Amino acid sequence: MRASSASGSDGGPAGSLGRQLVLATLLFGLVFTLAAVAVRTWSAWQGNLAAMTAELTLIDEVFQRTLAKAIWEMDREALQTHVSGVAQVSPVGRVELRLLQNGRTTEVMAQRREGAEASHRAPVLRRKLSYEPYPGAAEIVGELTLEGDERVLWERLRGELAGIVLTQLIQSLLLAGLVMWVFNRTVTVHVRRVARHLDELTPQTLDRTLRLERKPGPRDELSLLESGVNQLQGNLSDYLARQRRDELDLAAHRDRLAELVDEQTAELRAANAQLQALSRSDPLTGLANRRHFDEVKDVEFRRAQRLGQPLSVLLCDVDFFKRYNDTYGHALGDDCLRLIAQTLRETFGRAGELAARIGGEEFAVLLPAVDAVQAQAAAERLREALAERDIPHSASQVAPRVTLSIGVAQFDADTMDRFEALLHRADQALYRAKRQGRDRVAA
Repeated sequence: MRASSASGSDGGPAGSLGRQLVLATLLFGLVFTLAAVAVRTWSAWQGNLAAMTAELTLIDEVFQRTLAKAIWEMDREALQTHVSGVAQVSPVGRVELRLLQNGRTTEVMAQRREGAEASHRAPVLRRKLSYEPYPGAAEIVGELTLEGDERVLWERLRGELAGIVLTQLIQSLLLAGLVMWVFNRTVTVHVRRVARHLDELTPQTLDRTLRLERKPGPRDELSLLESGVNQLQGNLSDYLARQRRDELDLAAHRDRLAELVDEQTAELRAANAQLQALSRSDPLTGLANRRHFDEVKDVEFRRAQRLGQPLSVLLCDVDFFKRYNDTYGHALGDDCLRLIAQTLRETFGRAGELAARIGGEEFAVLLPAVDAVQAQAAAERLREALAERDIPHSASQVAPRVTLSIGVAQFDADTMDRFEALLHRADQALYRAKRQGRDRVAA
């Protein structure tokens, strides 16, 4: 017999190790590039912040004395002119001038550059303005606030980002090319030689020794591979001799094995059926798990689209369940989830209705052929049924018992082409129920 054909033509196999290595290198290069770009972008942003701070400081030094003098002389026209001039300088987004008299603010003059918006990212520079009408008589006459223009920061960053990304990509591509060239010269050519040798191997040629065309040198992985292939051929020859002897014994046991297989097959079918049931249910609550819910919801969604029937979904979340666990412990928390699951089963037992646990304390109910009004009424019944159980919850902020917040959504054929859109609508409704105070139903 021939060995399994592992190699392709001399041009190289479709699954070349070199290509896989290059792909892995490119993937690493991409991750490294993203990380490097992020670090260098953050560094560039910090540099731009420092540069803008320095520019604002320079602007402050230029206008400080003239503004202080204008305030001292109460020249409002000059003050307005100076404030307008400062607001037009490129890095300035907003300028504010507070006039002080006897240490108290008497007037505020402010101007924002056209198009500039308030920002918490741009630097802000505040300086006290003092005027010295004569030597030794300095007096604080105002306070100047300069806010940087965030648009300038982003424009500068965009200009630097292109160069950062380009250089990192070039480095990654050059590294991948170098790795592929070195790997092909030192490894791939010899691996192909091994593959051709194995492809030509038959039981009659097991005595043919593998020789790699390499310069003598220290033993490495390829040397180990070469000796390993030769040793494998010897072991394979011995194995084939033993195999011929064992085939006779194997035939004697074959009939008995067939009988055992038939017996085990029946047991295996029963075990598979049980395993399939377990794989579709949540082990804690016994409700359908997320996997079963995803299978059923796609079927029901397509049916609602095809037949034009209503389809509603409830998303239920246990209010302050983390506090419940912190207060009563995880064991009682599990008991609480089981009681809620039992309430769901008792409330939604109609054919086609499916209650499932899709998260830690989050449950979903699929209601085929039920519109939003009916679904909301069913959700209220669920909430009231849970209230009747009166499960204590001293850490809750809405009630002394365990409660549910429920979001209700109905399928809309005009705006929803996927079930995820319906589930998103229900999630939004659940968020509204929580925002409105919890322990309630929202649609």
